[in-house]
Amino acid sequence: MHQRGQGGAELPGAVLTGLLLLAAAGGYLLAVRRARRRNPAQGWSAWRSASFLAGLTLLAVALLPPLAPAAHDDFRGHMAQHMLIGMYAPLALVLSAPVTLALRTLPPGRARGVAGLLHSPPARLLARPAVALLLSAGTLGVLYFTPLYNTAAAHPAWHWAMHAHFLLSGCLFAHVIAGPDPAPTRPGVRTRLVYLGVAIAAHALIAQAMYGGFFVDIHAPIGQVQQGAEIMYYGGDIAELLLAAALVATWRPDRRTATAGRRRGPGIAAPTAR
Repeated sequence: MHQRGQGGAELPGAVLTGLLLLAAAGGYLLAVRRARRRNPAQGWSAWRSASFLAGLTLLAVALLPPLAPAAHDDFRGHMAQHMLIGMYAPLALVLSAPVTLALRTLPPGRARGVAGLLHSPPARLLARPAVALLLSAGTLGVLYFTPLYNTAAAHPAWHWAMHAHFLLSGCLFAHVIAGPDPAPTRPGVRTRLVYLGVAIAAHALIAQAMYGGFFVDIHAPIGQVQQGAEIMYYGGDIAELLLAAALVATWRPDRRTATAGRRRGPGIAAPTAR
């Protein structure tokens, strides 16, 4: 079990977390203002801004009272945190297209630096669906079926590291599957749907194993573990359906393939989606 007073349950930690979230919101909105000033005709979508603020709001719900103190004493609270930090908030943040906003507002030299970083070998490796899937869904088995969760729960630094991993890996997977920002190695829609299906199956299997008590190493009452598994099962399904909807909403056909198809005339197969 967690010990009350760790991590987000402490008042100084809650204040610092709130200030960081407010700073992130302020920075994004200032960047939006600059983008609109630089190119009034192009502007910036209000839906993107709303999505970013929604993501920060979800993080605030997860990391601030009353949920944060409850997560230290109750595995169900931890799992609710996991869903918000690792699945719901990342999708909202990714759909706000922060990289595109940065490329529009940074000075040319820095923008080229960001673009170069996106095309660097490490970034291209991380952006591969298999890697993103392993870091997001694959590590859950290591967390809950080994002593790692209990160790992280007992040490504040490890606990925050777990939160950071949930957030970053969730953002990476959402970006690879349905992100509007540029992704040099992003495969076609069919391939991304396959990886999304594998993620759905992985979450379901882990939740079912947790509910049944198979291989689970979680120091919490059985009832809490089972209800936490239910939160993971049903909450994960909803989050992944939202991710699938985002994939459909952000889907665009490959222009080169579509143009080639029109030149070849009727009877040609539909263009490959990207």
